[in-house]
Amino acid sequence: MVEVVTFGCRINAYESEVIKEKLKSYDKLIVVNTCAVTGEAERQCRQAIRKLKRENPDCEIIVTGCSAQINSAKLADMKEVSLVLGNKEKKEIEKYVGGIFADKKQVSDIFADTGCDDYIITGFEGRQKAFVEIQQGCNHRCTYCIIPYARGKNRSVPKEKIVAQIKELIDNGFKEICLTGVDICSYEPSFSDLVEYILEKIPELSELNFGSLDPAAIDDKFIDLLRKYNNISSHFHLSIQSGDNEVLRRMGRRHKREDVIKLCQKIRRIRSEVRFGADFICGFPEETVEQFNNTCKLVKEAGLNKLHVFPYSERSGTPAAKMQQLPMEERRRRAAILRELSEE
Repeated sequence: MVEVVTFGCRINAYESEVIKEKLKSYDKLIVVNTCAVTGEAERQCRQAIRKLKRENPDCEIIVTGCSAQINSAKLADMKEVSLVLGNKEKKEIEKYVGGIFADKKQVSDIFADTGCDDYIITGFEGRQKAFVEIQQGCNHRCTYCIIPYARGKNRSVPKEKIVAQIKELIDNGFKEICLTGVDICSYEPSFSDLVEYILEKIPELSELNFGSLDPAAIDDKFIDLLRKYNNISSHFHLSIQSGDNEVLRRMGRRHKREDVIKLCQKIRRIRSEVRFGADFICGFPEETVEQFNNTCKLVKEAGLNKLHVFPYSERSGTPAAKMQQLPMEERRRRAAILRELSEE
C-alpha cells in the first residue's frame, strides 16, 4: 500500500487522503506532500525525505506540495527523490506514477491553474473530524507569505461538489466537518452563502467548523447564520497575526485591531460560550516593543483563548524578507511571552 507523508496545513491533509485513495493499488511507493510556509518547514521536509529513503531503500519517493512547487529544482537534485510534482500536477498524480520522463521535475505554472480536483474521498484514516476543501489559492499578498506563489490564484470548488463530499463523509460515519482551503473566506461568489447552502442541504450535519477565518472578510450574514443554526461550531480560529495597526499595515493585512475586537464582541452577543483561537507572528521586521505590547493587549481585549504563536521567519522571495530584521533571539523571546499569555 502507498504511504503518504503529510507536512503543513489542513488542505494538505485533505489532498493526502485524495492521493491515498487514487494510488491505493500501488506498493513500494512513498508520496511526500510538502509544506513551504517557512524555510524551516522546507528543511524538515528534505530531512524527512532522506530518512524515509534510508528506512525504505526499495521504495520510490514522489515529492509534491508547496515546497515542490516553489523549490522543485532543489528537490529534484536529491538522489532520494524519483519524481517531483507541482501542485497542479498533484491533482492528476495517478497519471504520473509509473510514467517515464526525461526530466523528473514535472512542475508547471501554478497561476495557469483554473480549477480544483473534483475527486470525492470516502474518509480520513485515523481521524474523527474530516476536512473538506472548498477553495484553492489566494489573491492577497501579505508581505510575509509565499503561499500564493505555491498555490496560485483564488479558485472555488463548486458548491454542489462540496455538498456531495460532505454527504459522502457523513455516510461513512464522520459527524464533524471542517471547511478548509488556502483562504476560505474568499470563496466565490460568497463564503457566507456557501455556509448557508451547506446547512440547508445537509440538516443532519452534527457540527460544521472552519479553518482560519480572515477577520476582514467575515460579514454580517455570517454572523446572522450563527443565530439561525446551532450546528455551527462555537470555536473560531482567526488569522490576526498582530495586534498593532502599523505592523498590520506593513504585513499587508486588511483588518485593524479594532476590527478584531468588534468582531469578537458581535459574535459573543450571539454565542456567549464562543471561544476564539488566533494566529500571531512575533518579531515581525521593525516591530517595536510597544507594538508587540499592543498584540499582548489585544489578546486580553478580544478575549482570545487559544493562540498559535510563531516567531517571524524570513521567507525568501517575500517583501518582508527585505525589511530590517529583528534578532532571532528577540523574536523567540516575544513568542514565548505570548505563549505564556495564551496559557494564562
